[in-house]
Amino acid sequence: MYAFVSHLKISQAALLLGVSDDSVRRWLDSGRLVAAPEEAGRRMVDSASVAALMAQTTVQSEAAAPTSARNRFPGIVTRVERDGVMALVEIQAGPHRVVSTMTREAADELGLQPGVRAAACIKASNVVVELDATEIS
Repeated sequence: MYAFVSHLKISQAALLLGVSDDSVRRWLDSGRLVAAPEEAGRRMVDSASVAALMAQTTVQSEAAAPTSARNRFPGIVTRVERDGVMALVEIQAGPHRVVSTMTREAADELGLQPGVRAAACIKASNVVVELDATEIS
């Protein structure tokens, strides 16, 4: 049986939000995030408020063409490996590393190389969801 943890350490919330611990503390003080009951003298963050803020701050680039994909991760290309027919492209999107395979021709036409700003747009009918190991009791 899994136990739901309704609170996070400040550092855990910061990692999920892609900001510094100090930003999370300021957001707790300003009410942008909700504080959870303290644990062993440590300030804690309500995990539902972190989830709500993450959903609220999902940004769609103004330059993006309309698409049916709802999972869009803007970032920067960090690696491109090309071979005869295929290319492997790695994008760092905030704390997320997204790896895609595509035809070499597509990578060439897009001019993909490290340093290029790009977005990974993900549309899938099958997504695996795993619990964080700290959620298991």
